[in-house]
Amino acid sequence: MAQKQSILGRIAQLTKANINALLDKAEDPQKMLDQLVRDYTNSIAEAEQAVAQTIGNLRLAEADHAEDVKAAKEWGTKALAASQKADALRAEGRAEEADRFDQLAKVALGKQIQHENEAKDAAPVIAQQSQVVEQLKTGLTGMKAKLSELQAKRDELVARQRTAEAQAQVTDAIRSIDILDPTSELSRYEERVRRLEATVQGRQELAGASLEAQFAELEADTAQLEIEARLAELKGLGRADTTPEENA
Repeated sequence: MAQKQSILGRIAQLTKANINALLDKAEDPQKMLDQLVRDYTNSIAEAEQAVAQTIGNLRLAEADHAEDVKAAKEWGTKALAASQKADALRAEGRAEEADRFDQLAKVALGKQIQHENEAKDAAPVIAQQSQVVEQLKTGLTGMKAKLSELQAKRDELVARQRTAEAQAQVTDAIRSIDILDPTSELSRYEERVRRLEATVQGRQELAGASLEAQFAELEADTAQLEIEARLAELKGLGRADTTPEENA
């Protein structure tokens, strides 16, 4: 019985446990929940064994009690039959035989009393065992419900942890490719491209300025040639205007 009481005490302690309070105090909630699930599973197995054993003992006690009740009734019937037989024999004047049947009635009554006492003594034990069985059954049901709660809480915690880890990975990935980050590789590569483009633009502008200078020089040469041509033309006109007499 002490073992049953010990199991009942542990069942009561486990079913009354505040899971949220335990989680708040735990350094590693998932590890704590895993341990609780193992503890509850082991305790449920022990409780089931205790319930089965107690029910078995109860059924044996009930069977013995029923047998005592039945035997007490049968011995009572035998005692009554023997007493009636003794009365009949005594009425016939057969006292010696009547005394023998009265003696048998006394033996039967002794057996009846013995079985009645055994049944009476067994009754409170049976009642107590019945109460323990009901308590164990109730506690076992509570523990199974608590185990389901623990498993659901553990699964929820694991899912939340995995979600948080996935979100952290996504956040880190986004941060690593942030093009606005001046220290990022992409930003540095973009700066190199911009500088190269600026250099090309500068060379193009320089080449354009040189070409314009050449055209400007060409235009200057053309203008000078035109001046020379016109001067020659003027000189030619001047010679044409001179008369032969003037030359003589």
